[in-house]
Amino acid sequence: MAKTTQPAAKTAAKPQGTTPVKFVFDKSNYTWFIISIAVVAFGFVLMAGTTDIYSTTKIVIAPIVVLGGFGIGFYAILKKPETK
Repeated sequence: MAKTTQPAAKTAAKPQGTTPVKFVFDKSNYTWFIISIAVVAFGFVLMAGTTDIYSTTKIVIAPIVVLGGFGIGFYAILKKPETK
């Protein structure tokens, strides 16, 4: 005995009104992220500084600045957008 196939079910009707797209990140998130990129870049510039390999700037201050920039980047990603 052969089975008969049923016609495909109709899909749900599309809603008439459209809702605005809500982005995951807010403008402030992008601002903080740009600041973090600038801080990390400044830390790498400090690392490339003088020819003295053992200077305090290269081995202490620059890595702290770079890690601080990464911390600001994590804050920029995890910060919740402000609700209006």
